[in-house]
Amino acid sequence: MKILAIDTALGATAACVLEAGAEAPESAESIVMERGHAEALLPLVERVLARVEGGIEAIDRIAVTVGPGSFTGIRIGIAAARAFGLARQAPVVGVSTLAALAAPLVADRRAGLAVVAIDARHGAIWVQAFAAGGRTLMTPRLAGIRETVRALGSGPFRVAGSGAPALAADAKLIGITAEMAGPVEAPDIGWVARLGLAADPETAPPKPLYLKAPDAKAQTNGRIARAPLRTA
Repeated sequence: MKILAIDTALGATAACVLEAGAEAPESAESIVMERGHAEALLPLVERVLARVEGGIEAIDRIAVTVGPGSFTGIRIGIAAARAFGLARQAPVVGVSTLAALAAPLVADRRAGLAVVAIDARHGAIWVQAFAAGGRTLMTPRLAGIRETVRALGSGPFRVAGSGAPALAADAKLIGITAEMAGPVEAPDIGWVARLGLAADPETAPPKPLYLKAPDAKAQTNGRIARAPLRTA
């Protein structure tokens, strides 16, 4: 089985094609970017598929990162993945960005907790923690940095993600060993593909995992009242 994996949820636009059982993707490309995912994604996927024998016809499943992350980026990736799934009549699965960032830390099997922290701004992080063997110790949540450090206990732990520097610094201030590890701005697209291959389409739908309400809100002040419609 070959899977097409797509990621636009964080600080990159990325895609790869991985065959089940293979150690590395058959084709992959990633571009670091804060904005412009919509314009970059489809040409990037086309380039990735052009290096795969059979192109899109060789794809049996699609995986896409579903967040947490950028509201716009998440919507772009999910919409594209669903479109590819419809075109191929193939299942589409969602992969958490937290799980994808944590995967290489968990696979390393070193002692201590594997923690993922994504900067959610305003002193908050999206965070998840895993014990040995990949068991979830802290479920995905939006939390403050100091609150998270206290919840993680005495450590040690390894931390990845854009919120990792702040989390590790806060932990060290109170004497907890925290090691920076793994990717920072975006997950390795190969791990998104591996998690997508392992996912059950029935329990991992391609639906957004936001964990917080959008920053932008509809304006209500100054709204002009509309007269009721008249009927004959």
